[in-house]
Amino acid sequence: MEIIRFAELRSEPWRNGGGVTRELASHPQAASAQDGAWDWRVSIAELTKAGDFSPFPGMERVLTVIEGELLLLTVDGAEHPLEKYRPFRFSGEAAAHGALPTGDIRNLNVITRTDAFKGYTSIVELSKKRAHPVFEGQLAVLLQGQGTVSPGAAADTDGGTEGAEAGPAAEPEALSRFDAVVGSDVRSPEILGRGFLAVVSVDRVAG
Repeated sequence: MEIIRFAELRSEPWRNGGGVTRELASHPQAASAQDGAWDWRVSIAELTKAGDFSPFPGMERVLTVIEGELLLLTVDGAEHPLEKYRPFRFSGEAAAHGALPTGDIRNLNVITRTDAFKGYTSIVELSKKRAHPVFEGQLAVLLQGQGTVSPGAAADTDGGTEGAEAGPAAEPEALSRFDAVVGSDVRSPEILGRGFLAVVSVDRVAG
């Protein structure tokens, strides 16, 4: 079970000085969060002043405000008021400008190479009684509240009803705000708690 601790991530300043980015995951992993030498990337950015967004030619973006009230995003001249927890998809090639009418914000960014990968972001409410599994190709980020994560049951590789004997149950691990859980289909992590979770899926485009 892999947990990406937000507090341990390195922050990288934007080229325009308008904020900082912390990369949660990328493929293939690049030396710098800003160099674009990857096919997909998931990151959390802090915006502290209005300014232009860096272009990502050949990419598609899904942006979700996860802290703060409102991001006023202008994409190719069209204005889009983005409220908290409402994912917005747009071209990485577009001319984009962000304004902060209600103050600083933090957003979750999913950037994928067009025709190679497709990114999706869903916001789900956690439950203390029904665990939320995180599958292969997914990344679950705790946005608000309290949560714990445990390894799920081991998959039955024989396809029958009798799998290998289960080992001792692992103790749940507490999640802090913006920690991310990496999904798996071998033993899918399961998250319990109260609050909100962003589930990012990155799918390979067929053909």
